[in-house]
Amino acid sequence: MKRLNAIAGGCVLALCSSSLLAADQASCKNVRVGAVGWTDVVATTAVASTLLEGLGYETKQTQASQQIIFAGIQKDQIDVFLGYWKPIMDDNIQPFLEKKAVKVMDTPSLSDAVAAPAVPTYAAEKGLKTMADIAKFKDQLDGKIYGIDAGSGANTAIQKMIDTNQFGLGEFKLIESSEAGMLAAVNRATRSNKPIVFFGWKPHPMNLQHPITYLTGTEDVFGPNDGAATVSTVTAPDYAERCPNVNQLLSNMRFTSEQESQLMQPIMDRKKPEDVARDWIKANPQVVSGWLKGVTTFDGKPADSAIAALK
Repeated sequence: MKRLNAIAGGCVLALCSSSLLAADQASCKNVRVGAVGWTDVVATTAVASTLLEGLGYETKQTQASQQIIFAGIQKDQIDVFLGYWKPIMDDNIQPFLEKKAVKVMDTPSLSDAVAAPAVPTYAAEKGLKTMADIAKFKDQLDGKIYGIDAGSGANTAIQKMIDTNQFGLGEFKLIESSEAGMLAAVNRATRSNKPIVFFGWKPHPMNLQHPITYLTGTEDVFGPNDGAATVSTVTAPDYAERCPNVNQLLSNMRFTSEQESQLMQPIMDRKKPEDVARDWIKANPQVVSGWLKGVTTFDGKPADSAIAALK
């Protein structure tokens, strides 16, 4: 009897030990990721997804607007979002923060970003340097300012300036488009050396492909320091408690604008994001190793070994 009890106790202990090896509970294995269509978010999301899958998780991406993603987190349909640009998305996320329906990680994943209206440098050299200069070039600009996807924080800010006639923009029209559509308009304008005002940001290969000047004098419309921005990860409010291992990885991930631009260029050249992410992970083992501190595979094994085995 004592032997049976000992065996039974040993089995229980073994089961308990096995369960302790699991870094996250079973419900965390499927990580639901929200993603907007911005190439920088596509790139960082692909890196995170590739790492998670290498650690034994499964990921599912939902492409949607910012508002739908934040609402999806609130409704427990999405777990994480790696693309909260502050301050340009502040108005969109604020209602969800007030309800404590989402949580922003304490430290940004990118701290040297810029997001503000921009012009080709040749237009700046002709005098289009500040927000107040835009109205002076109304005819040459055809009364248009090029934004990005409908519902974005950038477009909201631009439309508000137009609606309130800020900077004398009352007669301008916001052209809403995809990132690719906006960049196509910039390419057309630069081919004919024509002025164009568009929403620009860094990191992005656009800063390498065209000499760009970001407009000054935004009066905090696009944040202090003329568009200086950060990018942070947003999760469900209790995600760190429910899924600490995934949360640890995401909180460890830090990029520079240069790194993200390197990731973005091949994606814009139509290479699959997951292939770009895998190549970048292999080429940057020291960076990735730092991100894996305090992280294990889903079943509690060393993270470094699992990621090193990616092919």
